[in-house]
Amino acid sequence: MRPADLALLRTPGTPAVSPDGRMAVVAVSRPDLDADEYRAQLWAVPTDGSAPARPLTSGARDSAPAFSPDGRWLAYLSAAPGGHPQLHLLPTAGGAPRRLTDAPLGAGAPMWSPDSRRLAWVARVPEEGRYGTADDVPPEAEPPRLVTRLRHRVDDLGYTADRPSCVFVLDLPADPLDDTGDPPEARQLTDGRGEDTDVAWSPDGGTLAFVSARHARADRDCVRDVWLVPVGGGEPRRVTRGRGECRLPAFDPAGTWIYVTARPDLGPDGLDVAGRGLTLCRVPAAGGPLEAVLDPRDTHRGDETPATVLSGGAALVGVERRGSVALLRVPLDGGAPETLVEGPFTVRGVAAGGGVVVATVAHDRSAGELVAITPGRRRLLTGFGAALGATGRLHRGTERTATAPDGAPVHGWVTTPEGPGPHPVLLLVHGGPFTQYGWSLLDETQVYVSAGYAVVQCNPRGSSGYGEEHARAVVGAWGDRDAADVLAFLDAALADPALDADRVGVHGGSYGGFLTALLLTRTDRFAAAVVERAVTDPASFAGSSDIGWWYADAYMGTDPVSPLAQAASIRTPTLVVHSERDERCPVEQGRRLFVALQRQGVPSALLLFPGEGHELSRSGRPRHRLARFEHLLAWWDRWLPGGGQAGGSRAPSSDTTSRPSTRVAGNTATCPGAAGTGSPPSIS
Repeated sequence: MRPADLALLRTPGTPAVSPDGRMAVVAVSRPDLDADEYRAQLWAVPTDGSAPARPLTSGARDSAPAFSPDGRWLAYLSAAPGGHPQLHLLPTAGGAPRRLTDAPLGAGAPMWSPDSRRLAWVARVPEEGRYGTADDVPPEAEPPRLVTRLRHRVDDLGYTADRPSCVFVLDLPADPLDDTGDPPEARQLTDGRGEDTDVAWSPDGGTLAFVSARHARADRDCVRDVWLVPVGGGEPRRVTRGRGECRLPAFDPAGTWIYVTARPDLGPDGLDVAGRGLTLCRVPAAGGPLEAVLDPRDTHRGDETPATVLSGGAALVGVERRGSVALLRVPLDGGAPETLVEGPFTVRGVAAGGGVVVATVAHDRSAGELVAITPGRRRLLTGFGAALGATGRLHRGTERTATAPDGAPVHGWVTTPEGPGPHPVLLLVHGGPFTQYGWSLLDETQVYVSAGYAVVQCNPRGSSGYGEEHARAVVGAWGDRDAADVLAFLDAALADPALDADRVGVHGGSYGGFLTALLLTRTDRFAAAVVERAVTDPASFAGSSDIGWWYADAYMGTDPVSPLAQAASIRTPTLVVHSERDERCPVEQGRRLFVALQRQGVPSALLLFPGEGHELSRSGRPRHRLARFEHLLAWWDRWLPGGGQAGGSRAPSSDTTSRPSTRVAGNTATCPGAAGTGSPPSIS
């Protein structure tokens, strides 16, 4: 996979399934490198495989499809270039869509009422005079913000107190397709003082459930409760009692229970989140404590479905398992769970209708395909990954398990280029730490292997997918067992003669950037390093990150190790990569490491991306993602030559994307491509 192959990526979201089960609709997004934007269309996919998937809409960015319960309508979001997503309605019998909203900052994903006559969603409401609500007031001319609480901004969004998230409901007009007048007016049901999210309808259509943090200590813990509000308006009522973190409520058909995805108990201070699994729980609709349906010590939800899906008397839940995300069918009556999808796959989303379950399933050759599941049968419905796969530039990893110094198993993968080698090696360290590498298409791995590098990646202690004991083994002790696990897996991989033990680099992002920087203070074994969007100093991180005020104590402990404090011992050539608008791991973390390296004469460079947040490598501007790969490959080509193609020689110019070459002043070496110069929320 070459950097420019980003344009071939096709990523389907969570599908919607028609009530009769005959049709699925899914939004498929792609990076448009020419326009430097993301495009997304809705695709219609017959669930019986009788016809190929076909485009259903032609908007610039269409997403979040939802069938009405009576099957007559498809609601979805659509955004014009440069605009906010607005709610649209499309008749399933054919016809043109109608726009239903004109929300200043856009509408959220639509949720249908049981009678198909109303829609609910969540949207942010801007304070008057801010965020473009006054034509003559640009952002830099807005009034000052008086911040009085710890929770006041979020990465990739910005400030939140002056644009709270609120619940809205809209009554459809008698003729929903009559667009001759103004769009119907939505009613705001909540005031947003608890950052309201995740709306769901009661079976009788009279009540909406949502998630909010409205308790006395809401500004100082991670507790989030389920609340109910009458559709006609009124004061919200709290449902959950206790110290849990709730998400994605869904009523059972009788309206007796509300099922949620939750961490059921965060301890007396409401901050015991580190390494705790999100799992299926329930609470009486009349109110009460959370009850775990699946054991959070063994299960952690890993799919991206923006709902808790109930169908056919069961919940459909994606659960992380050793690098995969399996799909479970969990009976609501307490029966044993049934595994619907397992093996080397990642279930990204799921929906159901008419007795058919449709899942978006990714693997190491595709970012996602739709699979229809009926009793006794699974049917592959799509081939969205075909264009990228047809290049012949995708590589399969080999699963391996190593042994840490204390005897603990360390699970991971090694992906090698074609040819006998020995190949230069790149050790990748994931963020989180409560995340996992696994069975999915990771562009980072593919680009590196196609450039001639063997890629080594593992899930050390602290990672998700291996149970709570594994995940919590690093709490308060970053750089201990996790560092030993990573190096043990690397050493085991290097026993393969196809890997060159004398040419090894290391690249980590976010928490992985922390661990990378820390390893550089302890060893000179690496030829070069990339420290990306990293935590380098826990003390300043606690006061500058959007989540640092609680995350640092919960994960790092009261006396955390600081790579920056030990940076004087680093001798490894290091490229520091950061985004200028990163709120999760603020840019000062990277800048300070770069300055320390420069002052002591270490070959180093600082690569900064304007306008980007923490998610640059996954959802940043397409051209920035392309430029990032070009700079990374140039850095490795400088310090780990011989990785140009399989077999160790430099790739011919016809096989490479042109890269800028910049002379870096000061104590750095010549650095081609470095222009003068990485749940509850995690740092991943």
